[in-house]
Parts: sequence; structure tokens; C-alpha cells
Amino acid sequence: MSRRCCSVLGNSQKLDGGAMFGNAPKALWARWAAVDEHNRIDLACRCLLVRDGDRTILFEAGIGAFFPPALRERFGVQEERHMLLDNLGAIGVTPDEVDVVVLSHLHFDHAGGVLTEYRPDQPPELVFRRAHYVVGDVAFARALRPHPRDRKSFVPELQPLLEATGRLERCTAEQSEVLGDGYRLHYSDGHTPGMVLTEVATDTGPLLFCADLIPGVPWVRRAITMGYDRYPERLIDEKTALLADLEARSGRLFFTHDPQVATCGLQLDDRGAVVVADPQPVLDERNGKKLQFVSKKR
Repeated sequence: MSRRCCSVLGNSQKLDGGAMFGNAPKALWARWAAVDEHNRIDLACRCLLVRDGDRTILFEAGIGAFFPPALRERFGVQEERHMLLDNLGAIGVTPDEVDVVVLSHLHFDHAGGVLTEYRPDQPPELVFRRAHYVVGDVAFARALRPHPRDRKSFVPELQPLLEATGRLERCTAEQSEVLGDGYRLHYSDGHTPGMVLTEVATDTGPLLFCADLIPGVPWVRRAITMGYDRYPERLIDEKTALLADLEARSGRLFFTHDPQVATCGLQLDDRGAVVVADPQPVLDERNGKKLQFVSKKR
């Protein structure tokens, strides 16, 4: 199999720990995440790059650097530069070499990185100018007509830019026409309606880009959800079913928001619950052949 995968970091964030852990008390979640003086925890915006034959596929783009300074500070974005573009460049990938961008949903911390850096008095543009874009149909409809509760999570300028490319696929099925074989789409409504979780077939088994269904290691725990989730009970049911299926198939998870862990395996504990196994900080490609899990940061 010529499909090769690696993790690429975008801009990082700090967000309120209570919001990130929903109804879990701080006495519990403080074991898993350190807080700063504003009660914020560190979050990554990690993307998955897949080199599939002659195609370069990017799963999500992180929060990017499109916010003006005041909003950048409000939402805890730590860097002014577009770090995803810098880090793609460091592994030899230019924006025009990205053939497909898959967006699990259109919240700004997952899709904002497809936009150019903030420029005073200039409208944003797409940075991946040649790419096809893949997004769930329900998730796209939600971004066009958001609920008052999550309206601020979307970027109004983004959806028209995606449509104007003429290369937008709004998926409803288990397979994307643009992605083709080797990519299975799972749909989830617990965090936001129509979120797409892509399962990538690799040499070592299925790898699931789990987006905001499971933002990081602490959220593998069945009952742990975020305050940002629209339907927490539904999310718990979706997560439980998907984790059980992946564990049975020796699958791995890819985390977008965990600041320390990029990927992990799954196993059953002595009570039969699915738990994290073999957490790794980086997903790397070596020798031009196989997906590799490495234990040392770049």
C-alpha cells in the first residue's frame, strides 16, 4: 500500500478547561490537564497529512491565523503566523500541492486554517487554491444556517469561498467520490450535526480521524464530553459504539486537539471498557513506505 500518513501541527490554542470537560468537575479533569492563571488548558490543532500515490490529502486545517488580533486573543490562539503552512513547508509540501482537504465540520478551529492570515482591510482567501474540498452535507448545511447557540463557531465568509471553487463535495454516503477507495466516512451528530469522521486504511490497520467526537486522550473515557457538544448523551452513544468497533478491528485513533498525543491504539481493561493503548506524540512517515509510530518529538 502506497498510502503514507503523518501528523502536522497547526496553530495552538488555550481554552477554558471547564468548557472543554463539560459537566466533569475540575477535581477530576485537573488530573489530565494543567491550567494557566485563566483556567485555560493547552490544545493542539493537529492535522493529518496522507500521501496517497500521487495525491496529497489534508485532513482538516486547524484554526489558522485568520482572526484579527482581538479575536485571536479571545479564542486563545497562541501564534500570529499560519503555523500549518510553516509546518507543511518544513516537510516539503506547498499549499498548491494539496489536492484534497477533508473537513470534519466547519467550526473555526477545524476549518479556519484553509483561510489566509489576517490582513487589515482585506477579505480572506483560500490558501489551498487547487484543492478539492470534502465535507458532510449536513455539516455544511449547519454552517449555512447555524443555531444561535453555535453561530459564533462558524466563519460566514468560508462557505461561499468553498462553493465558489466548484470543487466542493458535500457527502452523504459512507464513501466520498473524491477520496475513493480506502476511506470510510462515519457520521456523528453529538458534537455538531453531520460531523464526518474519516477512517483511513493503512498498512497497520484502520486509522480514525476522530475530530471532536474524541478531541484527545481524556475524552476516550465514555462519559467525558465537552460543554461545546450539542447533544452530549448522543455523543456518548456514538463514541461507545465506534470505539468498540475500532478496538475489535485493531484500529487506532488520531487526535486533533490533544497537546501531547497524536495517535493511540485501543484495548479492553479488566472491566471490559475500551481504553487507550500505546499513545504516541507524533505520527511520522519513514522510508517512503509505511506508516510509522515514533516515540520522539521532532
